Amino acid sequence: MKFSVLVAIVPEDQEQECIDAARDLGAGGMTVLSGRGISNTTKKTFFGLTYDGSQSLLLMVLEKGLSLDILKAIQHILMPGPDDSRGLVFTLPLEHLGGIDYSQVEKFEQHLKDSL
Repeated sequence: MKFSVLVAIVPEDQEQECIDAARDLGAGGMTVLSGRGISNTTKKTFFGLTYDGSQSLLLMVLEKGLSLDILKAIQHILMPGPDDSRGLVFTLPLEHLGGIDYSQVEKFEQHLKDSL
């Protein structure tokens, strides 16, 4: 079985929607970190204060085939229109992995059997 890590950088107000979509498709657990992005465009100011929207970073270890389904679901949430992107989602292959809960591996195996 091959694994990948899915990284999603999402606006804080869409965090729960992305988490729910990932769980509905079979993601077991994930790590959620708070952050803020720095864009190459000028930020809006309000009385001289610059507003940088809060973002969440979602990290998930997934079975490789499952990661593509979840990536597409999160991309659909983040890109409601062709020119409207509110975040970023990508996967990276994992070569070595230790410490994953065996019950999660069993769920991944079941997902593979169901998809055949």
